[in-house]
Amino acid sequence: MKAIHFDTPGDPDVLRWVDRPDPSLAPGEVLIAVRSAGVNRADVLQRRGLYPPPPGASSTLGLEAAGHVLAIASPTAASDPLPAWLKVGQPVMALLAGGGYAEQVAVPVGQVLPIPNSVSLEEAGALPEVFLTAFLNLFHVGGLPFGSGQSARVLIHGGASGVGTAAIQLCHAAGLITYCTVGDAARAQRCLKLGAHAAWNYRETDFHAQVLQATRGAGVDLILDCIGAEYLDRNLRSLALDGRLVLIGLMGGSQANLDLALLLRRRIQMLGSTLRALPTARKAALCADFATRALPLFERGALRPIVDQTFPMAAAAFAHRALDSAHFGKLVLVR
Repeated sequence: MKAIHFDTPGDPDVLRWVDRPDPSLAPGEVLIAVRSAGVNRADVLQRRGLYPPPPGASSTLGLEAAGHVLAIASPTAASDPLPAWLKVGQPVMALLAGGGYAEQVAVPVGQVLPIPNSVSLEEAGALPEVFLTAFLNLFHVGGLPFGSGQSARVLIHGGASGVGTAAIQLCHAAGLITYCTVGDAARAQRCLKLGAHAAWNYRETDFHAQVLQATRGAGVDLILDCIGAEYLDRNLRSLALDGRLVLIGLMGGSQANLDLALLLRRRIQMLGSTLRALPTARKAALCADFATRALPLFERGALRPIVDQTFPMAAAAFAHRALDSAHFGKLVLVR
């Protein structure tokens, strides 16, 4: 098969579309003919040599993909039956630990999801990684209510990103009050259309001051943060009593001073989270919960993948360059 490969870490030009060995299919795995694959920040970090794949995962880039089922290997244990809906030839999307930038990918059956009728095969390649990341960290790690009728206030940093656009939509669908930070006015307006109650340009305003004004000094119940050190102090001061800071990225650095007295006074919880390295069983449980509670919302039009641009898979280098420019939602490789 063909796949995107690089021999040594470096800039996007190291990425090449070359012949690679076909993936082997272990018991309980599904072989997918890839038609689209989302581009994520983690792919860029791996290309630069800063984010190696977990043990046993494919070294090929790509944390999500969509395509058609080529083969299914039955599980070894009778207690792990295959889902009745899964058939050879069916269009599916999958959460991956690696391997999406290729013609074929093998993935555990628990990480394979049906594509909603409202979502195209191209759009489906932009769905699993970001929506499952947002779902995991908002509702599993962060403990926010989903479909319970309860409300909470949430601040999402990077609202125009893939995870950000997914998180805004999920919060809106869950009836939560959502704020976000973005890099310009145009993307702020688009976040508002997705369901954010307010979107603040971090280049022009202090989000901490805006949070206090919007919440009448109370603060938000949860912050989903991809920035890290640069925002730590303001994040903590923006949280309400018993608030939670869920850290999912370090774009603003990994080292910062921490005022522990602030955590004690406001009973704040700080939670670090990554999806890629979770055990297979936890990923399967997450996918099953997402399929039950969130996938039906795509059919009703309440959720949708946001695709900014598509690129031929062989031109992955161009997509990686585009990731560093202004965009809204996801970049997707197609073949």
